[in-house]
Amino acid sequence: MDRTVSPPAFGDTVTDFSRRDFVALSVAAGIGGAAGSASAAGLAVVTEEVTIKTADGSCDAAFIHPATGAYPAVLVWPDAFGLRPAMRDIAKRLAAEGYSVLVPNPFYRMAKAPVFETAANADFKDQALWAKLKPLMGSVTAAGAAEKDAAAFVEFLDAQAAVDKSKKIGTQGYCMGGALVVRTAATQPRIGAGASFHGGGLVTDKPDSPHLLAPKIKAQMYFGVASNDDQKQPEAKDVLKKSFADAKVPATVEVYAALHGWCVPDMPVEGGAPIYNPAEAERAWRALVALYKAGLA
Repeated sequence: MDRTVSPPAFGDTVTDFSRRDFVALSVAAGIGGAAGSASAAGLAVVTEEVTIKTADGSCDAAFIHPATGAYPAVLVWPDAFGLRPAMRDIAKRLAAEGYSVLVPNPFYRMAKAPVFETAANADFKDQALWAKLKPLMGSVTAAGAAEKDAAAFVEFLDAQAAVDKSKKIGTQGYCMGGALVVRTAATQPRIGAGASFHGGGLVTDKPDSPHLLAPKIKAQMYFGVASNDDQKQPEAKDVLKKSFADAKVPATVEVYAALHGWCVPDMPVEGGAPIYNPAEAERAWRALVALYKAGLA
């Protein structure tokens, strides 16, 4: 496994590093409320660029964790724009809360990260964009792909000194990552909590629909649904609730007054309105932290 470490600058105290890091994040990405919470945690974090052997090759990834100590691990499944600065920022904030966070390049079978530096300039009506996105997404959403990757990622995390192996592992995902969270939780018994934010394709009429995996899951689950996704598929939230209730798996399903993609700071403006919603993103963050506090014991 290859590894490159980016530590705090020499002379930084824990407080100074945390404040500078997250104030800068706030200015650059526009997540002011999030920055306050992160700096309050008071943990300096380090970033390691790692390569993880999987059943299908070598996956480049960012492993971001507190500078000292061992903490519960979290696997972050990115959205369709992959491992990029916005996903790293989410991981840094989570690490500052007291977690050791792995963000893989979900498209490693096709390209090294970053495939996209940002989603800010994306035009979702551009067919050329979809012509690029669909094969990338297909490489990880293909049958069995995410399950193989999740096994390798969990094995990697459990081998790290920065991971407290006495604690369960959390996993969270955005957009296409929401379904990958469900597939991870269904196949990896180390997962204690899973969160999907504006997840896509969670309830379909196909035999491999993620909601049908509920009986295989032993983790606590959380589903944050975008309002426009709920408008397009209003029955999905009820199907999710019933599937997990029938399986006796604790799960919360909430609809947010926000557009698909609202949690990710580098989302573009669509229809004249920004997709990223700071207030609702902060609400989602509070729900995430609460889930991990309860599920990663």
